[in-house]
Amino acid sequence: MTSSANTPKLRHVSGTAHLDERIRRALARPHRIDMTTTGRRSGRPRRIELVFHVIDGMVVISGSPGRRDWYANLVADPRVTLHLKGPIQADLPAIARPIIEPAERRRVMETVARNWGVEERFEVFLHRSPLIEVLFEDNAA
Repeated sequence: MTSSANTPKLRHVSGTAHLDERIRRALARPHRIDMTTTGRRSGRPRRIELVFHVIDGMVVISGSPGRRDWYANLVADPRVTLHLKGPIQADLPAIARPIIEPAERRRVMETVARNWGVEERFEVFLHRSPLIEVLFEDNAA
């Protein structure tokens, strides 16, 4: 893809080739989305607003340190739906992959902490924050 002075260079997001071009463009820029998980006890859909990041071609979601129901829900059932909001709207089925391997977690969380401006609290975020990669349907196998 070529870019002109007026068009920002978009990050490549892996696993999205099967998606519509407008959706791929929306996923190339971090912003707020909604995510629906399945309640681990109730079995009911649970929807929450989150911010995603694009790191090394991965769509990544994290949160503040501490226990998060959305994370516990997706550990119990990794099937999620990402809901794009704004000018481009779409409901995207996906699989959530917890990032738990220490070296990968450190590398990804360094970028998340920098994006949020919380580098001074990096170790707390590293050890206590939820962190997942979102794998879109055709890339989740």
